[in-house]
Amino acid sequence: MIQCQQEFQNFPSFDRRKIEVNFQGGAVSSDGGLMLLRQADRRLGLVAALDQALMDPRNPLLIVHRQSGLLRQRIFGIALGYEDLNDHDTHSEKLPSS
Repeated sequence: MIQCQQEFQNFPSFDRRKIEVNFQGGAVSSDGGLMLLRQADRRLGLVAALDQALMDPRNPLLIVHRQSGLLRQRIFGIALGYEDLNDHDTHSEKLPSS
């Protein structure tokens, strides 16, 4: 059986901090996959494509948050297991802006 396990993974730096991922256990966060999801979305452009496909019926003069940001928050929140929007207030610092 082929073992396809990568020992170490680098991500682009964030706010001058180095982000490293390894699979050796230790202190584990259930939200760690969010960075991978964000990178995949940036590369594939799925949220951007969805944003283009959906008409935004809101009045442009009253818009505070762009539709793409709202879609990203909702999709990524569901992926993290925060299916209720009230969870986003306490966990919004974990959700990437774009």
